[in-house]
Amino acid sequence: MSHIDQEVPQGPPRGHVRVVYLGPVAPHWELQSDWGDRAMVEGFRDRMQARLQLVPPHDPQFRRNRERVIRDAERENVELEWDLGLPED
Repeated sequence: MSHIDQEVPQGPPRGHVRVVYLGPVAPHWELQSDWGDRAMVEGFRDRMQARLQLVPPHDPQFRRNRERVIRDAERENVELEWDLGLPED
């Protein structure tokens, strides 16, 4: 397998999104965007919701689905930030 795709710089980010955990009552997640192409952000939001909709952060499935969201952000060249509602160390 080649890692060429990972080594090629993609240029400046196309947008910024923040995935926010809303708590134990569904919907658990919200996507906030500061800037970026609206259609691209909406498509990203749809894919993020499909992966995380009913999965709280303490669920074992969350780790796998979070990695998928991260890879999707890398493919789209989007700055991704997470707010899980936990204090940062």
